[in-house]
Amino acid sequence: MGHEIGEPRTGAAGGQLLTSAQIQSRIREMKPELEKRFHVKSIGLFGSAARDEMRPDSDIDILVEFTQPVGFEYLELEDFLTEALGTKVDLVPRKALKPLIGKRILAEVVNI
Repeated sequence: MGHEIGEPRTGAAGGQLLTSAQIQSRIREMKPELEKRFHVKSIGLFGSAARDEMRPDSDIDILVEFTQPVGFEYLELEDFLTEALGTKVDLVPRKALKPLIGKRILAEVVNI
């Protein structure tokens, strides 16, 4: 089934498809909690969400850096953001970036 005119588009988790600006705004509002609860040092969008090219099957790619080593907080953060944004979040730790793909991601990341 295609998208009907006038119907809200939905994302991978069944939520309404957000624009890049809306995603950034929501994350910006949550930033104090992300810093305190999940030890987030920096956070940014990349991929289709950063380019405002989200499709209904897209997830939201987020690059994150932590202030300290994290364990389960990583998975909890991914779940927390998925729930808050209503679309599946793919969380990528900055430390895990491989040299080649890392350069591309860092070139397009929108820091929040």
